Amino acid sequence: MSNERAITAIEILLVEDNDGDIRLTERAFKKGKLLSNLRIVKDGVEALEYLRHEGAYAHSDLPPPDLILLDLNLPKLDGREALATIKNDNRLSHIPVIVLTSSKAEEDVCRSYKLHASCYIQKPVDWKQFTDVITTLEEFWFNIVRLPGRSDST
Repeated sequence: MSNERAITAIEILLVEDNDGDIRLTERAFKKGKLLSNLRIVKDGVEALEYLRHEGAYAHSDLPPPDLILLDLNLPKLDGREALATIKNDNRLSHIPVIVLTSSKAEEDVCRSYKLHASCYIQKPVDWKQFTDVITTLEEFWFNIVRLPGRSDST
């Protein structure tokens, strides 16, 4: 019997409608050092269905995310509304939500924090800077911060 413990992949939900940003995020996480499962939904309605196991996800056995990366400018239900709904749902409110958006607007920053976003990151347009942001995000959220349901580092 081995003393090694099983390594559990980090579950990340990316809520993003821009295909280019999705590809950038996927590439950045593949370059990362951590084992992660990046799940992608393209709007706020689909995000809530995923999180609540409703609609197309009603019979899904996908694990809940350890972290949500949320764009603000989404179709159907925008990121601000999705964030408010997540943080007002007792079953979901413990999940850290990182706003990852192109918006520079101070009102979006303030509103995101008022809605209990864990942090607000403006998406860099440069590939190298974007990769650096994802690497830093991985290091901080998965090596330094203790997340609910994870008793030790992965």
